[in-house]
Amino acid sequence: MTAAVAGPDGALRCPWALSTDDYVAYHDEEWGRPVHGDDALFERLSLEAFQSGLSWITILRRRPGFRTAFAGFSIEKVAAFTDEDRERLLADPGIIRNRAKIDATLANARVLADWSEGELDELIWSHAPDPATRPAPKTLADVPAVTPQSTALSKALKKRGLKFVGPTTAYALMQACGLVDDHLEACVARGAREGRHRPE
Repeated sequence: MTAAVAGPDGALRCPWALSTDDYVAYHDEEWGRPVHGDDALFERLSLEAFQSGLSWITILRRRPGFRTAFAGFSIEKVAAFTDEDRERLLADPGIIRNRAKIDATLANARVLADWSEGELDELIWSHAPDPATRPAPKTLADVPAVTPQSTALSKALKKRGLKFVGPTTAYALMQACGLVDDHLEACVARGAREGRHRPE
């Protein structure tokens, strides 16, 4: 089924949210709500890159491990990681030990460390489409995987030297961080766009 589905509490939700309790909480409290702040967006960008080729639940359940391994995704701290830190990450069972994705995360931090405060936030959010131009999706079939805005965001990030930021990853970032609201029309979380910096 691709339309909104009633959960245990009777409320209608996006179907993907009901497969695990972890997903219900993430769907209700985080996904689609605006995220601001360079470090918070670096975290989301990094985790979306690690998610490539995997299910999001795999990343979500390892998020505490990722946060510990990557110094809370502080751009400044990750940019200062050494070769010893890289070897530590490659041996850390609490994260996804993908060499290319680890290297990309470290390289991205070094690039972003040279940006002005707020520059990443501004660049990402400058690609948010006008909500008035996006009708609420009725089913999952109405939710795209890539959009012109995510393609443009991907190009802008790559042009500035960032890696693992393809159009699909960029759109997943836009969905997760509230640049777009892809909760289904009947979903209880539709329109719950309260600002937040970093989910705890």
